[in-house]
Amino acid sequence: MKITRSAAFIASAFAGGLLAALSLSGAANNGKQGATLSQIDEGRDIFRFDTFGDEAFWGDTLQLHKAIAGEKNGGVGPGVSPRTALAVGLKVDADALPADLQQQLNSGKVDLDDPATTVALLKLNAVVGVKGIFDSNGNLKSMGVQCALCHSTVDDSLAPGIGRRLDGWAARDLDIGKIISLAPNLRPYTDLLGVDEATLKKVLASWGPGRFDAILDKDGKAFRPDGKPGATLIPPAFGLAGVNLHTWTGFGSVPYWNAYVAVTEMHGRGTFFDARLADAAQYPIAARSGSSDVRNTPDQVTSKLPALHAYQLSLPAPKPPQGSFDEAAAARGKIVFDGRGQCASCHVAPLFTEPGNNLHAPAEIGIDSFQADRSPTHMYRTSPLAGLWTHQKPGFYHDGRFATLRDVVEHYNTQRKLALTDQEKADLVEYLKSI
Repeated sequence: MKITRSAAFIASAFAGGLLAALSLSGAANNGKQGATLSQIDEGRDIFRFDTFGDEAFWGDTLQLHKAIAGEKNGGVGPGVSPRTALAVGLKVDADALPADLQQQLNSGKVDLDDPATTVALLKLNAVVGVKGIFDSNGNLKSMGVQCALCHSTVDDSLAPGIGRRLDGWAARDLDIGKIISLAPNLRPYTDLLGVDEATLKKVLASWGPGRFDAILDKDGKAFRPDGKPGATLIPPAFGLAGVNLHTWTGFGSVPYWNAYVAVTEMHGRGTFFDARLADAAQYPIAARSGSSDVRNTPDQVTSKLPALHAYQLSLPAPKPPQGSFDEAAAARGKIVFDGRGQCASCHVAPLFTEPGNNLHAPAEIGIDSFQADRSPTHMYRTSPLAGLWTHQKPGFYHDGRFATLRDVVEHYNTQRKLALTDQEKADLVEYLKSI
């Protein structure tokens, strides 16, 4: 994994540097080009470091920072050590670490079992997607979360879970449910959902790594009819340029979802409006809580949405590293993808989704409608496939129901009566890994 991510990072950095060089060259003749670069840089900082004021929820209300610090560091309980933090999928930005600390990590001289080390990393702003807020005496007094928590990882270049940021990558080993369950005060969730703490923790535990339920606080549907969790896989935030609808069910556009998540899921202090969520039949909890129309003063979200969107659109899907797939088989697989496999009829290159209203009824896809019916669209979006190799765990489709790409191919082969040969199926898998 270290080699794979490092190679991807170098390729992305080269592409980004080339883009920047070309853009700066054009800026001399076109002021708008320079403004675009400035907006992308601003968006990167928002994506990586802005909490939108959500520390009022995660720290001041849930008191999650106290559980992280532990009793010995002014908090409560045993605390969260770096080893535990890494085990639940949190990442450390190596570029935020002083050189001497990097050397100490390499030589095993840093105590990864002490929550005080976690607090020190927060003070360095080195925990990806998490911001520690400290008082004048250096004590952790609150915390907030950022977009990067779920939509970034690292290249493991220093150690597993410690490396350079890979923005836009889905955090598929991040156990959000387990992290939330550590909070000393879960009443905001239990009161909203109308359940006791034990029930809430059962729901959070059901998610597992790489999953989050962004609709639970709107419709209260924690589990599917078959008893499996209603949470969905965290999607990547790269390769979105030219893509219309976002999320597994096309709930809205990319900037719509940015506002939705920033205000109603991260609990940032901003404005969000969607009259569809006032439908008490489909969204009883949202209708009761008023999350269809949220207003905060001052608004710490809305003015940041354009730059955030610009940065997301600047993130290309990373190319797979050489040697990670069979090139000859992938070349044959492309022929299947474009021809007998009928994949390209929906996954149109280079977007690898349909331009326009990229939605399909559950029956077309051959799966149940549970997740689709939680969306105002009642449909599923054609997911963009570029960069698919970066997020193959824990499975495919919105809920990870297919463990492997071969399972996905087998499903469509049956659903669409394609009659592909074993060789064609194997070649198609290699092509999907190559996109």
